Amino acid sequence: MRKISIFGATGSIGQNTIDLIRRDPESYDVVALSGGQNVAQLAADARALKADIAVTADETRLEELRAALEGSGVEAAAGATAIREAAARPADWVMSAIVGAAGLAPGLVALEQGATLALANKESLVTAGQLIMGTAETHGARILPVDSEHSAVFQGLIGEDIAAVERIIITASGGAFRDWSLEDMARATPEQASSHPNWNMGQRITVDSASMFNKALEVIETKEFFGCAHEQIEVLVHPESLVHALVGFNDGALMAHVGPPDMRHAIGFALHWPERKTLPVERLDLAKIGALHFRAPDLQRYPALRLAHEVLELGGHAGAIFNAAKERALDGFLDHRIGFLQMAEVVEEVLEQLSPSHCRKNAEMTLDTVMETDHLARKTADQVMQKLA
Repeated sequence: MRKISIFGATGSIGQNTIDLIRRDPESYDVVALSGGQNVAQLAADARALKADIAVTADETRLEELRAALEGSGVEAAAGATAIREAAARPADWVMSAIVGAAGLAPGLVALEQGATLALANKESLVTAGQLIMGTAETHGARILPVDSEHSAVFQGLIGEDIAAVERIIITASGGAFRDWSLEDMARATPEQASSHPNWNMGQRITVDSASMFNKALEVIETKEFFGCAHEQIEVLVHPESLVHALVGFNDGALMAHVGPPDMRHAIGFALHWPERKTLPVERLDLAKIGALHFRAPDLQRYPALRLAHEVLELGGHAGAIFNAAKERALDGFLDHRIGFLQMAEVVEEVLEQLSPSHCRKNAEMTLDTVMETDHLARKTADQVMQKLA
């Protein structure tokens, strides 16, 4: 029986992970679950999975969580420190699905225990790729990608020599506004940006998909995870969301990963790796689908993609600046303080202001330096948004 923990259990990735575990409960011993505001869901899942501990990130909800778990034997805790302590509990496999920079610290703690880390938290590699990969190597831990795109690349590279790879192509649906004019995008509301044409995801990642900031993060992740040059990473708009990534080799071959837009595939692959096991996902009927479409992304519509490559050229703490500014700009859009297209303007301005002092390629990277940069970038982004308002 494998010991597992799920951080970010109440989000879409966490819930899909729990769905797979509940189909085979005798194979898993659940150590820890963490969540945010949805304490009722967290408590229900902790009870059903007989977890050792459930932790809410919101310290003000501790008594509510305790009451919901009363009589279950499940320990209740709250706050960032409690999440890190839960990550330090021995586990064989840990899902890192906390959204945002808050997922970095518990992921590092899990790696320090030598656990296999199923990484759905994009921000960990974006803000601290060198630190994350170095920690895994130092402690003999393994990182398995859970983003559908990076899982697809990982699978395409099984048995292959990374030196034979010429390019890596990750696909993007184009999000809610893929066929909108720039003028309409400038007037888009958070409600309009929160509806994804293909995937069922949380609001923040759905808006990031519409702006392609989500894909920009994945470009940075690709470089950090697979060690390729940023010039080798391409993005294609693929409205059907069936081809998740392609790996191009030096003999001209392209190896594509094709599957339904269901996160349980990437999660299940990481959960069962190195085996493949039956998963409850749709089997594609290619004859019925008939055709797949691809087009190059318009960088005027999606400046986040250009910024991602600039971040990779800058190095140092550019990823932490990019991610923090993006998160605050997204907050500003969701709060109706800035427009949809202004999010990229905010991020670009913050990068311009902070890159001279924080983007040295040989800069020391520790959890403290990453979080200090994150804090400064958020503060700077708030100042930029005040000027735009």
